[in-house]
Amino acid sequence: MSAASPAVDREAILAWYGERRRDLPWRRTRDPYRILVSEVMLQQTQVARVVPYYETFLARFPDEAALASAPAADVLRLWSGLGYNRRALALQAAARIVARDGWPRDVAGLRLLPGIGPYTAAAVASFAFGLEVAAVDTNVRRVIARLDRRERTPAQLEQRAAALLAPGRAADWNQAMMELGATVCGPRAPLCDACPAATCRSRGRPAVAASGRARGVGRTSVRIRFEDSDRFVRGRIVAALAAGEAVPDGFEPVRLERALAGLERDGLVVREGASVRLP
Repeated sequence: MSAASPAVDREAILAWYGERRRDLPWRRTRDPYRILVSEVMLQQTQVARVVPYYETFLARFPDEAALASAPAADVLRLWSGLGYNRRALALQAAARIVARDGWPRDVAGLRLLPGIGPYTAAAVASFAFGLEVAAVDTNVRRVIARLDRRERTPAQLEQRAAALLAPGRAADWNQAMMELGATVCGPRAPLCDACPAATCRSRGRPAVAASGRARGVGRTSVRIRFEDSDRFVRGRIVAALAAGEAVPDGFEPVRLERALAGLERDGLVVREGASVRLP
């Protein structure tokens, strides 16, 4: 291990996780379907919002076969309000492949499923199948950057994350690192005094932004309100249709048409003349 990569007390971090981890429903299972549902729902969505959706979704679609055979409209109704509705259709597409062909048993095979990127594939491989692979999300990137007090290229980060894995306990280690980033080593106000990583090079002097370079750095950007975005209109349309209501009015015609065209292109609505419905 190079001087730039200090030793990390894995046992201290794992012991901390064993004592302080949150009791989340997807941590009580090794079912790949249930783990995949949780990981897709957690993309860009906070844990507190996901839990009730997760439980309701699984009550209606308890396994990949149930999800695969369900009408897309039913899937979108249960997803409505969680945001990023395309995730629901990608998840259903993945369920159809798995119901037909079975579960891929490695990261490469999981990556071939619709909507699954490097992190999600590694998470399912680790948490469901026990593979010794590092699952690196935004929280883990930040924790590793602070532990070593350095930024890395994606390839370097992958190598460092793999080197940090606790032998034989990859699933627990991945969960511990994510929990550490989510509850202690936060992006803006890290709680260094509560951190079990005693050898962290950023202890007491953490960098505020340690999760990678933002797109468009160095350019002037304008932040718009979510309510002024097309995503807001798309969400309102899907929510209305899921509730059995008409497409909401009150939006500028050009903006509404742009949102409807995008939803139709993404397979989230079907337009037949002047009528609009869920698929």
